[in-house]
Amino acid sequence: MPGKKQKQAIKIPVLIKLSIRVLEILSVNLAAKFAMKLFRTPIRFKLPKREEEMNRVSTQEYVFIPAINKKIRVYILGESKNKVLLVHGWSGRGTQLYSIAQKLIKQGYSTISFDAPAHGKSTGKTSDMTEFIASVLELEKKYGPFQYAVGHSLGGMAILNAVKGGLRLKKAVTIGSGDIIKDIMDDFAEKLGMKIATCKAMVKQFEKEFNTTINSYSAYIAAREVNIPLLVIHDENDTDVPVKAAYHIKDNLPKGELMITQKLGHRKILGDKNVIKRIIEFLEE
Repeated sequence: MPGKKQKQAIKIPVLIKLSIRVLEILSVNLAAKFAMKLFRTPIRFKLPKREEEMNRVSTQEYVFIPAINKKIRVYILGESKNKVLLVHGWSGRGTQLYSIAQKLIKQGYSTISFDAPAHGKSTGKTSDMTEFIASVLELEKKYGPFQYAVGHSLGGMAILNAVKGGLRLKKAVTIGSGDIIKDIMDDFAEKLGMKIATCKAMVKQFEKEFNTTINSYSAYIAAREVNIPLLVIHDENDTDVPVKAAYHIKDNLPKGELMITQKLGHRKILGDKNVIKRIIEFLEE
């Protein structure tokens, strides 16, 4: 099992790195505040052609999330009472799990997915996992109950924490899920070239804002309270989130199963036929 920390596949522009260095000279706290804003700002990518069909045929509407005072775009496919919630990852979209959605519809399910705050067509410029979780819990009130949920990357972490927070499901699946929050933040800080003092200040700001320790939202901690069957899927060649995360999450699940793939990486895995087949089998077992 690889022993690497988790990595975020993100390239930091030189100008931003220079800005951090200048701010560090002026004030460590200012530099940390700037870094935190960057950490919480997703990239809105153009909708790929492969997702256009789901965008075209789905029923869409905006849903207000009172807990965060933001609106999110929701995508609904199918009319079955057997509902599956799909949750994309950081800088993703509600249509990103389109291959999985298509197969679920053919199997008689309906799917509900959404653009997380500050993603896709949803409002806002910044977001974080707490807003993903708040969105999931609000969608359960409006569209639930959900029988199952499938989450990719940060979406997987959000599902685990939402279940911990009261989301009711029969089963769930995570794909390429991250695990330890501090590892993710440390890697981000390293890519920015931040000083140790700035990184520590960034952590303090996080903990002050959310009134909790930095690792309280880590996937493995939430996993301990997830008492439903959960399938953890991960690729051993994932360079965004090393496979170590999957083993650690699975080891902390009361009812966990593990599927490790090869040569699919962090995103190609979402469209792999064998992965989708295993998801369907798991849900119907």
